[in-house]
Amino acid sequence: MQTSLPLNEMTVTEKLVAINQIWEDLMRNPNDVPSPDWHREVLSARAGRVKSGEAKFKDFESVKSELRSEFK
Repeated sequence: MQTSLPLNEMTVTEKLVAINQIWEDLMRNPNDVPSPDWHREVLSARAGRVKSGEAKFKDFESVKSELRSEFK
């Protein structure tokens, strides 16, 4: 079954609502959503940088604060 949306007739808001509905539907069964091999490779490389001390995690509050100060 193929369904197509009238994208050229939809407003930006309507398109964003549709995207959100699609995302919520996909997340009902996240294990059914395939993950490409390159995702695994990127995550592995990032984990390696954290393990070696080359990269570090920041807590969400720190990141929000940094972003807010950048855009003032």
